[in-house]
Amino acid sequence: MKTLITCTVNGEEREVLADTRDTLLDLLRDRIGLTGTKEGCGNGNCGTCTVLVDGAPVNACLVLALEAPGCDILTIEGLAGEGGRLHPIQQALVDCNGTQCGFCTPGIVMSAKALLDENPSPSEAEIRHAVAGNLCRCTGYGKIVEAISAAAATIRAH
Repeated sequence: MKTLITCTVNGEEREVLADTRDTLLDLLRDRIGLTGTKEGCGNGNCGTCTVLVDGAPVNACLVLALEAPGCDILTIEGLAGEGGRLHPIQQALVDCNGTQCGFCTPGIVMSAKALLDENPSPSEAEIRHAVAGNLCRCTGYGKIVEAISAAAATIRAH
């Protein structure tokens, strides 16, 4: 059975026909075509599919698309500025060598965005807590934490 879902994705109101079994991840990737949000585990353990729903980080693989009507959803594609300018979190990850394979990066960026929106001056412990649900098999987290701290400083300066 298909249902028409109306929600805002990256600042644009969208009307999407979704199957009642679709997750928010399916809605974003398969119905809308935003492939920046990745599926890692499919059961909420890795954080790779993290997006912001009404400002809060959620695992898109665990949320049914039927829960999206009226929601404001922000994905990794919605962070870039004019002309494709990277968001300060994305730029800091580049500058601090906070990525390797990059598969986990969209989820980490979205978790960091939620943190910095709520707390523009997080401690290292608060940063580590905010990304604790985002598994990275490559970097060891040191450079990721450093990058989020640097991004926080950049955001505060502007």
